[in-house]
Amino acid sequence: MKGQDEKNLDLLANLHLILGIFTALMACLPIIYLAIGIAIFIGATSGGEAAPRIVGLVFIILALVIILAGWVLAVLILIASRKMKKRESITFCVTVAFLECLIMPLGTVLGIFTILNLNKDTTKELFIS
Repeated sequence: MKGQDEKNLDLLANLHLILGIFTALMACLPIIYLAIGIAIFIGATSGGEAAPRIVGLVFIILALVIILAGWVLAVLILIASRKMKKRESITFCVTVAFLECLIMPLGTVLGIFTILNLNKDTTKELFIS
């Protein structure tokens, strides 16, 4: 049974690696809104009436918050992947699995399977406390 649990953990670690990379890439998409916000803020938009600078500032702040949050989540997922591979810190891995449930639909599925797998007694025995 431990052999199967080890295979499951290795598979989950690899899937976390893929999800972490995917999350980091998707977190880069708001860079478009960041560029739009900067253009509005400096007044580089063409057309009739210039938009208020506050609109550009809102675009900039929201884009930066979303990008930063996405990158932080991606780094946490990548760290969890590494810890799962080394069989360290089961609590951290479960916590990140709960956070992954926010990334619908792939993260939700992976998070649920990770939580279910890491809560098995035979899997807990494999981890270094």
